[in-house]
Amino acid sequence: MNYTIFDPVNPPASIEKQEIVDFLHENLDQYKDSKKAISNCISYAMKENSVDGGFIIIGSVDGQTKGIVIVNRTGMKYYIPENILVYIAVRKDNRGKGYGKMLMEKAIEMSKGNIALHVEHDNPARFLYEKVGFENKYLEYRLYKS
Repeated sequence: MNYTIFDPVNPPASIEKQEIVDFLHENLDQYKDSKKAISNCISYAMKENSVDGGFIIIGSVDGQTKGIVIVNRTGMKYYIPENILVYIAVRKDNRGKGYGKMLMEKAIEMSKGNIALHVEHDNPARFLYEKVGFENKYLEYRLYKS
């Protein structure tokens, strides 16, 4: 697999950013966020609105995008992992071919420090996360303030 890496030093052009948003929105299935939320995540990773940034990995084969990962840096250490894997998606017609694992391994290789991620209990991708070494030690609770 070939990798295209975007980071704050080498950010995606506007059209590339929109392609990333569209790909993730289309391929995250029932676990997707709004296009605005995905766009905001990319802006964070590219340090447009923050000091910590992150990176985007696009995995492709023969010029076709197979999957995308976005990792944001938290700016924290010791008490919260330094990185959060916010999005990972593999093109629907390419699932089960190892692309997700390759993208996860590349994200792990590129991350400095520990990585956290959030996954729904019924998301089959959680088995991939366990295969590459993620552990489920905590329950997550959220309070949504209107």
